Amino acid sequence: VQLQASGGGLVRTGDSLSLACSASGRPFGRFFMGWFSQSPGRERELVATINMSGGHTLYADSVKGRFTISRDNAKNTVYLQMNSLKPEDTAVYYCAASGRLIWSTRGDHKAYEYWGQGTLVTVSS
Repeated sequence: VQLQASGGGLVRTGDSLSLACSASGRPFGRFFMGWFSQSPGRERELVATINMSGGHTLYADSVKGRFTISRDNAKNTVYLQMNSLKPEDTAVYYCAASGRLIWSTRGDHKAYEYWGQGTLVTVSS
């Protein structure tokens, strides 16, 4: 499956931003989806994941209550709504897909076999 992320940009503290990741090539509804972030010098980190039906989500503690992951299987797209952004949210955000991960590993970036190109989110103070 090919993933194309979009929606990054430069915003101010407290602003909102919405990311989208469109998928193509294989039936989207068969894939567990995730958003991960990576800052310079740091390992890729979990932001949020969502299961195939959209009925189950997982969030990093740092974004709970501020970010919302969702998906539209009819549009082959997964979204990340980011509210109340903070400077520490600054990172490149990647969408990822897995058709075979084990449930307990869904928060581990190494469990995902497909990756988008990343979109930069910069939050100024």
